[in-house]
Amino acid sequence: MTVQVGVIIVFDILSTRDWRGKRSIAIDGDKEGEVHMLKQVGKVAALRKKINEQPLDFSKEFVSHTSMAHTRWATHGQPSERNSHPHRSDPNNEFLVVHNGIITNYKELRAVLEKKGYVFESDTDTECIAKLAKYLYDSQKAGRTLSFTSLAKAIAKELEGAFAIILKSKHYPNEVIATRRGSPLLIGVKTAKKLKVDFVDVEFGTGEATDKLAEDADNLLTPVDPVHPKVHRTQSRAFLSDDGMPQPIEYFLASDPSAVVEHTKRVLYLEDDDVAHISEGDLHIHRLRREDGMSAIRSIQTLEMELAEIMKGSFDHFMQKEIYEQPESVVNTMRGRVNFDDHTVTLGGLKQYLATIRRCRRIVFVACGTSYHSCLATRAIFEELTEIPVSVELASDFLDRRCPIFRDDVCVFVSQSGETADTILALRYCLERGALVVGVTNTVGSSISRETHCGVHINAGPEIGVASTKAYTSQYIALLLMALQLSEDRISMAERRKSIIDDLHELPRYIKETLAMDSELLKLAKDVLHKEKSLLIMGRGYQNATCLEGALKIKEVSYMHSEGILAGELKHGPLALIDENMPVILIMTKDSLYPKVQSALQQVTARKGHPIIICNKDDTSLASQYHTIQVPHVVDCLQGILTVIPLQLLSYHLAVLNGVDVDFPRNLAKSVTVE
Repeated sequence: MTVQVGVIIVFDILSTRDWRGKRSIAIDGDKEGEVHMLKQVGKVAALRKKINEQPLDFSKEFVSHTSMAHTRWATHGQPSERNSHPHRSDPNNEFLVVHNGIITNYKELRAVLEKKGYVFESDTDTECIAKLAKYLYDSQKAGRTLSFTSLAKAIAKELEGAFAIILKSKHYPNEVIATRRGSPLLIGVKTAKKLKVDFVDVEFGTGEATDKLAEDADNLLTPVDPVHPKVHRTQSRAFLSDDGMPQPIEYFLASDPSAVVEHTKRVLYLEDDDVAHISEGDLHIHRLRREDGMSAIRSIQTLEMELAEIMKGSFDHFMQKEIYEQPESVVNTMRGRVNFDDHTVTLGGLKQYLATIRRCRRIVFVACGTSYHSCLATRAIFEELTEIPVSVELASDFLDRRCPIFRDDVCVFVSQSGETADTILALRYCLERGALVVGVTNTVGSSISRETHCGVHINAGPEIGVASTKAYTSQYIALLLMALQLSEDRISMAERRKSIIDDLHELPRYIKETLAMDSELLKLAKDVLHKEKSLLIMGRGYQNATCLEGALKIKEVSYMHSEGILAGELKHGPLALIDENMPVILIMTKDSLYPKVQSALQQVTARKGHPIIICNKDDTSLASQYHTIQVPHVVDCLQGILTVIPLQLLSYHLAVLNGVDVDFPRNLAKSVTVE
């Protein structure tokens, strides 16, 4: 199929192998208004096979063409063809929609639309968007033609929750609408010639939008149409060539840059409540509502990732590849930021705000999942180096409690994707209360990186596997570097800082040594842990976060029950679980808490437990009595990076032994953009 102007939509490209996935595609046919829609449950290969079996001619040429595909996991309803996207408004496919996120008021919308006679074909929240589009279109006054942009605005005004939506219609041939709120959405741009400018203007309407779409809507909805006056439509100057002439162009709408890097590295990120309208090769961006301080342009950025970074190469799985990339990923996190000769750290993104952070009354870390564990892992070193009180919050719980936040607080939001819904909501909550907000993400251009006052990119590179591995260690390093930079004005901490930076220099070598134990860990997984139903992981101090993260990884990819336990809490309940049949991993490295962990070891062995001990290579006394996993000895606040790697490898091997799809475990997705 050859086109001069094309629009390709791919959502949730990272979940293309999820066994619960719902694969579907809708492409324009030969005749105007004709749409071919194909759906299939399972992997993308199954949908590809179904497409190849259809009597469709893909050799035809089109001046303009649009298509949409979707690989979303099941949120509402069981994975099935009837619940697959795109969803349609009616059997004639008048409106088609794909959607990421969750519509929280879909039950109310569905109930009202059903009373209006609309018949629903699926269990999803998304279908109500397509039905709503048809209802609003059919409710127009006689003789009046509603623009696609105005219709999209009317739809978005009635939706609650988090969403990124792509909408196409036979009533608006060769046009596509995209809008978002709380879920990521980007537009890739591919042209033969260099673009005239590297930004797109945001078109703001003037006058009040007060007209109702229909008088006879029974007050179901009150959407508006900004027609007083209409925005003047002209050729978008961003997509003209240097000679000022239009050129053939392709647009790729996706939820993640990894989906488009194969085709183009030029992308622009939409903001919340942006409405992008693509028609005949022209892109215009409108706003659902005008807001003070909102930028009037959307910059076209160049992706730094390479296609090879999202390929498995010689590895069997992305997770395995990303575990083995950690010697390089931690170097990339430190590159250009740590001067090992004079023992200084410079994080350019924080430079203007260092004085503000140092005089704050507390630092609040807010994150979810693995990112939360990276905050726990570095909390102690933050408190030690800066002497600023630190709290670590799960974003969902933080919002549920409506935690008090004040103007002299500094709130740090950590997210690999930069798009985690709860974390973003917590960020906006803190912004409203006047706190300084700092972002720590792995994704340039993500919502968190755009909405925070300042921040740090961890530069770990693309992470395709759902289970986060290299992002965890890079977040760990990035947060540690923040603590080091904040404490550079404290002379009393000079020696402590020097010892940490010296071990940071050696860290990549130590990680390689730890990875060299992979065959030993495979044997342990196969011979000891594979047939077990449960696993306890215990540690104390800096290793508490390692226990929680290791247990999460094992649960996440191998579906084996595992629990991370603070060793100091053994006598307060968990000790009742210990017997000769309960497998236990005890993290026991040589730091200030070593004697206290020895006490926990004695408690476990006294109950006939047979612990597997993660210890330092120079701890010969343990190796002679127990099954040990020996890692290099580094300064205490860095030890957690080396002790988590054996647990990552164990979780990987257990998943493979259990026959699990390692990269895409069931019920999970990479960028958690639903609430």
